[in-house]
Amino acid sequence: MRVTPHGAAAFHAYARETGIISELLIAERAANHEIIRENGWTNSIWDMTLYDMAVNTPGLSFHLNTTVVSVEKEGDRRIRAVKAITAGAETELTICGEIFMDCTGDGSVADAAGNEWRMGSEGRGEFGEPHAPLAASSDTMGSSIHFKAKNMGRPVPYTAPQWAVRYGDPAFFYEQGRHFYDIESGYWWIEIGVPRHTIFDNEDIRHELTRHTLGIWDYIKNRDPVLKERAANFALDWVGQVPGKRESRRIIGRYFMTEHDPAGRTVFPDEVAYGGWFIDLHTAGGLLASTAEPSSAEGYNETSEYAVKSYCCPYGIPLRIMLAKDIDNLMMAGRNVSVSHAALGTVRVMATTALMGQAAGTAAAVALSKGLQTGEVPESCMDEVQQRLLRDGCFLPGVRNADPADLARTASASASSAALVYGAGPESRNPGGGFRSVHEEQEELLLHRRGQWIAVGTEEIASLSVCLSNNSGSVQRVAAEIVNVDHIWDYRSSGHTPLAATVLSVPPGQKQWITWDTGLVAAGELASGRYIRLDLLRSPDVEWHMAGAVVPGHTSAYEMGGGKMRRYRDGGTLSFRVSPPQPCFRASNALSGVSRPYDYTNVWRSDPAEPLSQWLQLKWTAPQTIGVVILVFPGHLFREYHQYEPFYRDPQCPKDYDIQAWNDGEWHTVVSVRDNHQCRRVHTLTSAETTDRLRIVILATGGDPSAAISEIRCYRS
Repeated sequence: MRVTPHGAAAFHAYARETGIISELLIAERAANHEIIRENGWTNSIWDMTLYDMAVNTPGLSFHLNTTVVSVEKEGDRRIRAVKAITAGAETELTICGEIFMDCTGDGSVADAAGNEWRMGSEGRGEFGEPHAPLAASSDTMGSSIHFKAKNMGRPVPYTAPQWAVRYGDPAFFYEQGRHFYDIESGYWWIEIGVPRHTIFDNEDIRHELTRHTLGIWDYIKNRDPVLKERAANFALDWVGQVPGKRESRRIIGRYFMTEHDPAGRTVFPDEVAYGGWFIDLHTAGGLLASTAEPSSAEGYNETSEYAVKSYCCPYGIPLRIMLAKDIDNLMMAGRNVSVSHAALGTVRVMATTALMGQAAGTAAAVALSKGLQTGEVPESCMDEVQQRLLRDGCFLPGVRNADPADLARTASASASSAALVYGAGPESRNPGGGFRSVHEEQEELLLHRRGQWIAVGTEEIASLSVCLSNNSGSVQRVAAEIVNVDHIWDYRSSGHTPLAATVLSVPPGQKQWITWDTGLVAAGELASGRYIRLDLLRSPDVEWHMAGAVVPGHTSAYEMGGGKMRRYRDGGTLSFRVSPPQPCFRASNALSGVSRPYDYTNVWRSDPAEPLSQWLQLKWTAPQTIGVVILVFPGHLFREYHQYEPFYRDPQCPKDYDIQAWNDGEWHTVVSVRDNHQCRRVHTLTSAETTDRLRIVILATGGDPSAAISEIRCYRS
């Protein structure tokens, strides 16, 4: 299909999905020479990345080009086997198992097994969902195919076949939200569903999409007065023939998730994944409808009523939507899970469904190991499932590392040095490119309340400064507040009791540092080890400038309306200075139980002024026998996967490092790694080490002057 994964990081800083999907994303970027663009651009390196992981997974049997055609049951509530046919090999397979997982998208296995399912749109009266239509219908989101064009370096004519759709009205595109981002590839809005059935009419949909794709290319090449000049040297290189399907059957599970859950960030005791895409419901009919999906139709206005209603803070996803209601040994993952049509708008994107896949597989493994039915897992062993997911590199907003087998949790941590946070200004740059600002120089007027997250590492903040420009010619007064926030996605713009408030006086002039003597101390509810947020309120004649560098874990947002905020630009750091400098990258952060910036920075970073090598050490009060060391490094979290260039290796990620154990009065190297680019590494020692001290020595990074570690775990085996 040539569609790259989207997920929570499209809208939230530090929200990239981790676990198996992260290993794949990092491996693909490190190996691929091609840039990432939107739909249609992806090359076959992605296929090879997936295939390589499958081939290298011990014990995995996989059957390509194979379709499940029926199921065999034991009684009413269990599947004994699935029957499948391998295309082109005249092979029929009967696959027996204890637990089956329907990841077909269309819910084909659940349907054949007799589990209840839904298809279409619920009416607003059923669950009171703001995005639901007034009346229920069979309407679903449609399917898309894509194309890619190639610059031939000389004029290339194009004549569409007579059966292609003919387009000639510019209003169909420019006034109805169908944007031409570029001419090399695209577009998601080449979409058709209603009135056709997205399952039974799939081949008809494919043909119709082909007719429309060729007609749109004909419009670009031959009729649009601007585009035809840009496209003069381009020729069609590829046209997809596998429709990308957004919606069909949704299998009813042990819980039915509605849009109230992601919108309200429901806290689930069986949380096993998370999402963060907006409630993205495409207009039924696609190209046959009067407009494209609503946010596109209104020009992606970030503060409109629809945008406010649709924006979702990262939210938890429960295991129960992946447990079939009527079949005891059937699970599901993907877009066919137990959600309403409206909720599907946010959980259906590929990076989110990848997390659900790993979560469901992990729950199945735990159930098998304990001899449980999958339906018993939420009540019997959720802690074990959640802790295993964290150990395997996943992130859960509501769960911390509490793994009793993790020996590192009983250790104390120290380091050769630790970085301080001074702040950053417009002139700042990230050495080595570890974080770099991508915003263009442009007006940054305070048209809305804007906030900067600041990690607190002491029990005092004597002063804060911000870099402002006043373009009015007269003194401007800007209201400022400092509030406690729960985490970096605490987007509440109201309801906080300010720790401090003032009005800043800003004289006319450009890029001036305005200082607020806050005098905040612990007695005033200032707490080390958490975030505060510095908010400047609306002042349309004043600019608050972005920093030229991103301070790790220090993100920003602005008020979009409805009492909530959203990421400001790419979520980078606004210009600020803090006094005294904050020690918020201590060694103990690697044992915080969270392996990314969230409720705190949760990363150790060495002093960038100190040369490498730098080390982080664990020490126990008594010797421990250690057979496995798991390391999580920073990187690949701040921005969405689409922001990373070809052959990308994150500068923050350690490139060369050693693991050393203390024995016989000296350090012994037990693991030596060179040319690393993955952010999570599992090291099984050749022989277990019994020691009371272990340290990780970072010899070189991908370019960042600071060594950094987000998490260390140690296990006997």
